[in-house]
Amino acid sequence: MARLPAAVSTGLLLLTACARAVPPPDVGGRPDPVLERIADWEDRRSLGGGELVRLATAAPDPVVRGRALRALGRIQDVTTLDAVRAGLTAPDATVRDEAAFAAGELALSWEPLPEDARTALSEALTKAESTESEPTVRTTLLESLGKLATPGAVEVLTARLSPPDGAWAGPAAKALGVAARKAGAPLVARVPLATMVALTEPARPQAVRYGGAYLLATAKRPEAVPALGGCVGDADPDVRALCAKGLGDVGGVADVPVLAPLLSDATPRVAAEAARALAKWAVKCQGDEGPGCPPLVALALLESQVKQVASGHGAWGHPLLAAAQQGLPVRGQPLWIRLRSGLAEADRVATSEEAHADLAWLDCRVAAAMDRQLGVLKQVHGCGFGRVSEPLRLSLGLHEVAKFIPVLPASSSPNKDAPASGAAFAVPLLDHASPLVRGAALDALSERPVPQAKAPVRALIAGDDAVVAGLAASTAGKLHDTEALPMVEALAARVPREPDLAESVAGALVALQGRAAEPRLREWLNHPHANVRRVAAESLTALTGAAVRSVRVELPAGTYRPPPAPPGTTLTLRTRKGDITVLLERDAPLTGGNLVALAKQGYFRGITFHRVVPDFVAQGGDPRGDGEGGPGHSIRCEMTRRPYTRGVVGMALSGKDTGGSQFFFTHAPQPHLDGRYTVFGEVVAGMDTVDALLEGTVIDDVLVGTRAP
Repeated sequence: MARLPAAVSTGLLLLTACARAVPPPDVGGRPDPVLERIADWEDRRSLGGGELVRLATAAPDPVVRGRALRALGRIQDVTTLDAVRAGLTAPDATVRDEAAFAAGELALSWEPLPEDARTALSEALTKAESTESEPTVRTTLLESLGKLATPGAVEVLTARLSPPDGAWAGPAAKALGVAARKAGAPLVARVPLATMVALTEPARPQAVRYGGAYLLATAKRPEAVPALGGCVGDADPDVRALCAKGLGDVGGVADVPVLAPLLSDATPRVAAEAARALAKWAVKCQGDEGPGCPPLVALALLESQVKQVASGHGAWGHPLLAAAQQGLPVRGQPLWIRLRSGLAEADRVATSEEAHADLAWLDCRVAAAMDRQLGVLKQVHGCGFGRVSEPLRLSLGLHEVAKFIPVLPASSSPNKDAPASGAAFAVPLLDHASPLVRGAALDALSERPVPQAKAPVRALIAGDDAVVAGLAASTAGKLHDTEALPMVEALAARVPREPDLAESVAGALVALQGRAAEPRLREWLNHPHANVRRVAAESLTALTGAAVRSVRVELPAGTYRPPPAPPGTTLTLRTRKGDITVLLERDAPLTGGNLVALAKQGYFRGITFHRVVPDFVAQGGDPRGDGEGGPGHSIRCEMTRRPYTRGVVGMALSGKDTGGSQFFFTHAPQPHLDGRYTVFGEVVAGMDTVDALLEGTVIDDVLVGTRAP
């Protein structure tokens, strides 16, 4: 997913997780000791001195062999590739299925596989798929081919698209979409358009239509516009949303009549995709379309949806939120002004405090979009009807103006009224009392640097807030401020204890030291935290021009583990919009146990949902409120077999084994997240509340309960 930041640790406290930790089954009321050892090795990222590989290749019990293969998949050590490949030909179908899943996990390694390993894995998966007779295993093989995303995998998957009413057309299409998301649309450029379009015919089963729409949307072909325009009328909201998204990527102003009706779709997240697409097209208006710009004319319908937000239907704020997040060209400013006027009018008649809060935040979202148009902070200073705090207004505005792109005037004469490309206005805000504002000001200055920022940025590198210090180090690198190097080196010395500093510090070291940073980065290749090793390897690869990979580092036997969540455990999030009940995933007991422990401590009380991307995710669990906070420890991932369908709950990550307290709900299926982010539960009650979440919605409490089997 877009980068989902994890906490900055105040110390290295590694909990157990990353991979699908399955509790060992009871044997006569007692856990099986072999399965317990496998779980222990997995949690420590250990191969057990070779014993885990032996069990994965030669254990006579299929349960043991399958569990060992799952552990290898979660550990993601390329040296175990042969063991995984051997599992693909095992006599037992459950073992073959676990090997196929493990192959997909290797393909998704946060450190990319070497090319020879990718080739070997592609050949093994291709051969196994061609002879596999068990439908469940074959489906897993197709999914893993998509995760691998090699030309050979694409060839196999393309062949499985036909016939369109065959058993493998839907899974193959979805896998091809995942490959396109991972490696880029050109990878699937040779998949025949007619074959893809045939999958979206209304008579096909929903799973096939969805797979076809997902592939069409990710393939991003202009010649697919008619097909995408056709499937925006599909009976299924997930398919309609995908087709609207795809049309937004490759369509244009001429397609407004096809897409605009979706703004009135019965499902708000479908309307949000239409709003986002229309906002994209607004930049294509050239002034010769007749009266007005058609996308902007269509988006005027958003004003009527504001009234529904005032009536307590927060989900109808998503289309406006999507348009504001996308942004409009300057010619769209009159529309923003009308919408803000509509928001103010709606606020006067809002039916609840939550409706007032939603309207206030949407007003600030639109105000920030207006400031982004001109590249300066202005509208956010007075947004929110007095209900949005100054730190939130300023941080929102700063993050938006960081995205400002100056438009060169048509004439060569300078325009004295044009905004400067640099963000000089952000420099005084580096001294703001709120760390949210300081961090956002650093974001603006990283994207739009000015020389006068150097000294105050240096001061922040030595500050007490570790998040701000890391962001400041990164900004100093982009400012090419060599005087900041001593402070950056001092911060680098903290990385062994505070591993989440690694990414920002590594970038600064490379920018300011060049090859002189190599010795320190090579030390990090042996750090116990997987994400530090990944950052070091990527930085060294960029620095030296030669591919560098880290090696697996085994965690000590005493590494702390939270008590696992018992089967049937639920978490109920209380909000003023309603309750959301999550049934925890049995196959991620330690991730669930971590969140249960935090909930019992009252950790989540008063925390907001800080990130909502319509038709994608609603993310919360960050005590800072800026996506950079956490509980002071990180847990390892427990990748499960559960796909990211609508209403699934996953852990937010910034790299392997970086989960802490941040989580997200999915509004719609997200196949590209499968096997990449730990699924730890699903919504079993309150999905209407999830749909109504907007940024700023407060979690009053999280209650731990149980659900009868």
